[in-house]
Amino acid sequence: MPTESALKVDADHLRRDAFLYVRQSSLRQVFENTESTKRQYALRQRALALGWSEDRIIVIDSDLGLSGASAADREGFQRLVTEVSLGRAGIVLGLEVSRLARNSTDWHRLLEICAFSDALILDEDGIYDPAHFNDRLLLGLKGTMSEAELHVLGARCGVESSTRLGVVNYRSDRPSDWRTTPKAC
Repeated sequence: MPTESALKVDADHLRRDAFLYVRQSSLRQVFENTESTKRQYALRQRALALGWSEDRIIVIDSDLGLSGASAADREGFQRLVTEVSLGRAGIVLGLEVSRLARNSTDWHRLLEICAFSDALILDEDGIYDPAHFNDRLLLGLKGTMSEAELHVLGARCGVESSTRLGVVNYRSDRPSDWRTTPKAC
């Protein structure tokens, strides 16, 4: 008997591609947290188990070593959003929400596009349909927690510590505009 999550996947989803998004926040994490990277690539097996064929699983891993704090410099994330908005994605796979986006604006934009184009989202906890209220509510909470986690990490590191570690992104002359991207606290 199929699980409740598997029932969300229908023939229309399977006619489109499954997009597996793989990301680590820094090059240091890429080299030191190899288990996390392996777990992310292993989501390919979940897509296969749900019915996607090997040739329908697209891996986007060009953002390895880049923070999820903003979509601005992440070509892989931008490609993912484009593919979803063009209706080419049946499902988006990511180990956890924070791999996709660490700020609410980028996250909720992706949720809206997924809902509009009838694309599902899968993480290690389950399969979600952003067009359904309860799934969208849970995904929204996960995104908020991811953004809050980034804020807490930045506060824990402190601007002085972050500066010494080279993780402050100076986009303005005003410290209030600095965006911290904790990579090595």
